Amino acid sequence: MNTEIEILKRFFKKYQGMDLEIIEPLPESGSSRHYYRLRIRNKSFVAVYNDNIKENTAFISFTKHFLKSGLNVPEIFAEEIDNNIYMLQDLGSTSLLTFLASYKENNKNSSGPIDVYKKVINHLPLFQVKAGKSLDYSVCYPKPAFDKQSMMWDLNYFKYYFLKLAQVSFDEQLLENDFHVFSDFLLQADSNYFLYRDFQSRNVMLIEGEPYFIDYQGGRRGALQYDIASVLFEAKTSLSADTRQLLLEYYLEILSIHLKFDRNSFLKYYYGFVYIRLMQAMGAYGFRGLYEKKQLFLQSIPNALNHLRWLRANIKLPCILPELEKVWDSLFVSEHIRHLAESFLKITVSINSFSYRHEIPVDETSHGGGFIFDCRLLNNPGQYEQYQNLTGLDKQVIDFLESDSRVDAFLKDIYSLVDKSVETYKEKGYTHLMVNFGCTGGKHRSVYSAEKLASHFGNKYPEIDVKVRHREIEMMK
Repeated sequence: MNTEIEILKRFFKKYQGMDLEIIEPLPESGSSRHYYRLRIRNKSFVAVYNDNIKENTAFISFTKHFLKSGLNVPEIFAEEIDNNIYMLQDLGSTSLLTFLASYKENNKNSSGPIDVYKKVINHLPLFQVKAGKSLDYSVCYPKPAFDKQSMMWDLNYFKYYFLKLAQVSFDEQLLENDFHVFSDFLLQADSNYFLYRDFQSRNVMLIEGEPYFIDYQGGRRGALQYDIASVLFEAKTSLSADTRQLLLEYYLEILSIHLKFDRNSFLKYYYGFVYIRLMQAMGAYGFRGLYEKKQLFLQSIPNALNHLRWLRANIKLPCILPELEKVWDSLFVSEHIRHLAESFLKITVSINSFSYRHEIPVDETSHGGGFIFDCRLLNNPGQYEQYQNLTGLDKQVIDFLESDSRVDAFLKDIYSLVDKSVETYKEKGYTHLMVNFGCTGGKHRSVYSAEKLASHFGNKYPEIDVKVRHREIEMMK
């Protein structure tokens, strides 16, 4: 990471003629690309560091083509393919996903979700049809088309990274046979269009209500149905069936402006592409969540299963897939998956004690935020010789602190404040909260306070997973 920072600094000065003031790493996503916000004076840019040259080439080539076609994508300010880096227009921090979360929370936005979705859908045929006609598909990565092999990759991704990791039993040969039947069915659909591949709410940025689009480097030639299926059956947004149908009809209406197509033929294959996209996504949730233990992806599994349950109850595909259908149905009764789904939604509270002489503990879950409480207002046991070799875990220090009435008042205020967050997190399905206690040495007051909060949670919220870490004490061992 430090090497990347140094490359960023040199890269920025070379193309902007000035030294960077602030480099801010952006939250990780489901890829190996590293994103940074670069700031100087009143300007900001986004830099991408990615050691996959072919993927970088695809993104830059697509972006230049889309810009010429008048599409809403970020401008490219500088690029050094050989050094794995390029710099883009900063489109801000409001994605369609964060907009939806905000709307759901307070319902105070100026326009509702359906109106925003329609704005987004207005642009989709521009990528698929208008820009797709003259796109250079030779730069696509990893393949120029969503062909048989690509489909089998996705289906096996689902098999190995979701079914096997979730301990779902199946007949390997029969399932493989169904994969071939299913992919052959999908390949009958017209596939002479640009397939965005990752058309979802996280990849749509909103600037004053207008959508801009990112992360299309995996695009290739493919069927129209795939991308609209991706955004309407996205697990993170979990749209209702009525809303999905309304937006599908709207998409078909907009598509008809740009292209003559057979509606019945489109719908014949549509739900097949919903299924394969959903299975690809579940493979990603398994790999990033079950294998790499990234909480963000684990949280999407229950909603993905809800989408699958709706499909099984309402949609009959025009091809025979006995083993695959058996696998789908087994997911709903799997005790292992039920246990996983429940554990994914369980709140974990990380409580840390630390010294202000060193850095404040960082939230490594990518959630960010949480609480930091300064314990230095309390009387310091470390100033007394008899306590200097003890910690907030020792009875003598505990008795010393509890003899001060300010300590009890301090903790009661903290309990009241943090409890409110826990209750809200439970309602919203949030899964991680971080609470840090700091003092001068990180051994007495902060340790005591962290232990007291952990005890409080253990008594009041036994269903919560509490993890306590005393950083400075660990460093002493």
